[in-house]
Amino acid sequence: MFKQLIVGDALHELATTRRVLERLPEEHMSWKPHEKSMTLGGLATHLINLLNWQIAIFQYPEFDLATVPQRRTALERRAEVLEEFDANVGKLEKLIAECDELTLGEEWTLRHGDHMILREPKALALRSFGLSHMVHHRAQLGVYLRLLDIPVPGMYGPSADEAAQ
Repeated sequence: MFKQLIVGDALHELATTRRVLERLPEEHMSWKPHEKSMTLGGLATHLINLLNWQIAIFQYPEFDLATVPQRRTALERRAEVLEEFDANVGKLEKLIAECDELTLGEEWTLRHGDHMILREPKALALRSFGLSHMVHHRAQLGVYLRLLDIPVPGMYGPSADEAAQ
């Protein structure tokens, strides 16, 4: 039962994130709402990176942020974003399907070099470091869409754009 809850939660959040990514306006991929903000393409690319990190939760007992590049080049085309997102979702879904509840309870560590950031069971790491982190940035992307006057898809029910239809 525990695994079913995690799988259902993950699949819902991944599908919702894809619906937001489907709305990416290619003509605005380099746009950002503030000088301290990521570009639209950078934020979408970060969502893909978060999937790589979620995959790492299942593949390794720890993840060291010091070993990965801080920023990768932002993708510039919606099709590239969706293609990589879908490929990563496929990998993640396979790993979730293959794991058991014992695996979900195994300790996982996030670190940056010698600094330990968190240590918790894989299931909790998937929810907090993986899914909740993705939901946070997906919401930012929703704000970007709103500011660009692009209809925002519903995430937990109809959005203001969908309710008006």
